[in-house]
Amino acid sequence: MSRSVAFAIRSALLTANPREKVFATREVARSWRLGRLDYAFDVAMPDRPAWPEVPELLPPNRMPKRGKGGSERARIALWHALCHIEFVAIDLALDMAGRFGAEMGEGFVSDFLSVAADEAMHFALLERKLHSLGSFYGALPAHGGLWEAAEKTRHDVGARLAVVPMVLEARGLDVTPATLERVRAQGDEGGARILERILADEIRHVSTGTKHFTAWSARVAKSPEILWRELVTTHFTGAIKPPFNDSARSAAGLSLSYYGALAT
Repeated sequence: MSRSVAFAIRSALLTANPREKVFATREVARSWRLGRLDYAFDVAMPDRPAWPEVPELLPPNRMPKRGKGGSERARIALWHALCHIEFVAIDLALDMAGRFGAEMGEGFVSDFLSVAADEAMHFALLERKLHSLGSFYGALPAHGGLWEAAEKTRHDVGARLAVVPMVLEARGLDVTPATLERVRAQGDEGGARILERILADEIRHVSTGTKHFTAWSARVAKSPEILWRELVTTHFTGAIKPPFNDSARSAAGLSLSYYGALAT
């Protein structure tokens, strides 16, 4: 008896153990790709995914400072923070596919399940990196606000696309190159290769979000750039601030005509 894609996605979202969530996410993406899941949305997505008891989630203003330089503590804090970002990114991509797939079509589901599988792979690479440093995911507190964007945009696919891939993931394009160079300068070529892989994948993820946002804008007969600025102003409380990785953003279809006017 075949299952619905919505049921499979919901099951992965409600898997708390990080490694089990990675396996569940990869299995959903694979089963969908092989045609083993029905394109049906017979269950609702949870308001919040299941997460492990650790790491402790803190508001940004209570997060401990990572420290500077290449100390062991600072390195572990960096890789732990990246690990947490990718863990939440798994749930963001799953929720995108499961919450809006009925409205947006099978191609949308395929694209965001592929993104979810990438994020699961990134998490696995980063967790292995943490282990090589003698630590583990959950050893330190983590940013508790990364799911807020999903909560604020849960009723609006346009807002979700505008904020999550086109603001939050695009920010990753801006900051990852400097992190990569810092890691490489510390002589950590293995860590640099992980970040190179993540950066290349994230360009594709931003491109996926931009592609579907542009298609959705056409459906509602509005200029994508103008609509994006309206939605970001309404639904995103942070700042759109430089420096921007304009070349990576452009490669993802996110031209300066989107974000230039909002830059602070």
